[in-house]
Amino acid sequence: MSNLDRRPTLSTCGGRGFVVAEPVRELLSPRQVKLGESTEVRRLLPNLGRRMVGAWCFVDHYGPDDIADEPGMQVAPHPHQGLQTVSWLHEGEVLHRDSVGSLQTVRPRELGLMTSGRGISHSEESPRDHARFLHGAQLWVALPDAHRHVEPHFQHHADLPQVTAPGLTATVVLGTLDTATSPGTAYTPIVGADLALTAGTETRLPLEPDFEYAVLSMSGEAHVDGVPLHPGSMLYLGCGRTDLPVRATSDAGLMLLGGEPFEEEIVMFWNWIGRSHDDIAQAREDWMNGTRFGEVKGYDGPPIPSPELPPTHLKPRGRVR
Repeated sequence: MSNLDRRPTLSTCGGRGFVVAEPVRELLSPRQVKLGESTEVRRLLPNLGRRMVGAWCFVDHYGPDDIADEPGMQVAPHPHQGLQTVSWLHEGEVLHRDSVGSLQTVRPRELGLMTSGRGISHSEESPRDHARFLHGAQLWVALPDAHRHVEPHFQHHADLPQVTAPGLTATVVLGTLDTATSPGTAYTPIVGADLALTAGTETRLPLEPDFEYAVLSMSGEAHVDGVPLHPGSMLYLGCGRTDLPVRATSDAGLMLLGGEPFEEEIVMFWNWIGRSHDDIAQAREDWMNGTRFGEVKGYDGPPIPSPELPPTHLKPRGRVR
């Protein structure tokens, strides 16, 4: 899934200058964004107040949507560079196609991990015969400069490691939590974990004090470090924590996102990440000319044209607006 905003803004983020080096409780509210023909998402990152959490730089939460009589997700071919996309479902399924020849249906609690590297294009759609509900999250991870030109590739992992405690099942999506490490390829110290909690559960999650963290609420109601979270909201937690208290007031689904603060300043525009305005301008030229990003075969429809670049030349200014 991607940023289909026809008037995207250039964003600069990264660098350690605005990392909160102590525990905080900063509640981030989403903005509603139309995605494709029939899907509306709640965008948590980039946010007006905060643009990154570790290397996580883009977070959309969508659903649960009743698509029994609708086509569901229909996102035509579009490009990416300099990032990884993480597809994560709680309900439904998404058919992924890309320009390196991948064809994969991603189902609930299976990892679909696409590393764009120097450039890839892909499409995402609900299969013709699909489940009634669609509910999930789409996330991006910024690639560090040393790896942002790697060969593009796609990984699918149906069986992921888990960390369990009474009332808690934590599925490790990316990186490491406690003693469990995801098989997905990570290029920075990072963690992404899906937390399924039963009503009444009180527990503490082990954290790395050098990481910064946030928690996305997917479903139900839970208190994270004493702050009530409702679906579609995200709590930024800063750094300096060794554990995190969580209490579920109903059956609840959360996502823990964290990692070492990303040192490099990056520029995001549409579906590209670069290090300068010129990086993005070259990506746009290559996409519109049909070079570098390849061709997605099998999708019934034309690719999405790039929006126009803004007239301003952006200079990096840090992680927060």
